[in-house]
Amino acid sequence: MKAWIFATDDLPLAGRAAAWREAVVRLGLTVEQLTPGAAPRGAAARITSLLGMDFVRLDAGAQTISGPRDDHAAALWLVALQSGLARLAGDPSGETLGEGDILYGPGGQTAALVLESRCRLLWVRVPRMALGHRLIGAGGLAGGRMKVDAGLAGVLSGLLAGISTRLADLTQDDLRPIEGALTEFLAAILADQPGGETAQGASQISRVSQIVEALLPEADLTLKQLAEASGLAPRTLQKLLAAAGQTFAGYVRDRRLERCRADLASPLTAGQSIGEIAALWGFSDPAYFSRAFRNAYGLSPRAYRRSAQDG
Repeated sequence: MKAWIFATDDLPLAGRAAAWREAVVRLGLTVEQLTPGAAPRGAAARITSLLGMDFVRLDAGAQTISGPRDDHAAALWLVALQSGLARLAGDPSGETLGEGDILYGPGGQTAALVLESRCRLLWVRVPRMALGHRLIGAGGLAGGRMKVDAGLAGVLSGLLAGISTRLADLTQDDLRPIEGALTEFLAAILADQPGGETAQGASQISRVSQIVEALLPEADLTLKQLAEASGLAPRTLQKLLAAAGQTFAGYVRDRRLERCRADLASPLTAGQSIGEIAALWGFSDPAYFSRAFRNAYGLSPRAYRRSAQDG
């Protein structure tokens, strides 16, 4: 499935404003303000990944657009300015966003962008379902602006620019590795933002998360093994996870379930049985896997795979 695409250029002038507003609403955004009497020219593209991550590209003239609101604080939104002049509504500094700058915030906090000229921007909505528990401890983030002049945030800015440029040609299968890369970047970057963990804790959590991802297929993974691979004492690792509201067993189980769910929804693994997918990600007991999956997502693995294929 490819992106949904919309443009006003082929519409009558008199109907452009209403059509543009309707299109933006369909994208999950809202036009707060248009220039009175103007016939806006705009183009948009949207694609949603198999795990529910939304990518929305807008090319639009001067107006105010507010982003999506999600009641789950653990969800996240990002908006990256690709070109033009824009600022965050209500920002007392009045600072203008520069090309490549990224704003972010938790799902419970929305934002409005004032486009002061023709702009291109990419809005990314990362729902709780796609986020899972990968961003340990990120739920307390207050939102803000990433410094993209150096470091990983600069690399993330480049990644978002590439996604924006090619959005209309991407498919849901193409988005699978993008989802993984984007989540890894967010895990590493956001822990250092205001409201995240301390610098030392952020570094440790990022390392632990990466090691867990690599060790998930090991059905007999233990806290001791993870501690040794992380260079931490088991008690230190327990405290680190507890400070982020996690337990070792719960975190590993949830990450395995997320991996299984992604594979059950993907056409790339359609030839594998449910049991094979579960075993691949460390579930040695099929009955336990089925119960845990149903408890987490409200459907059996078989029913979830069927609904993903039908959708």
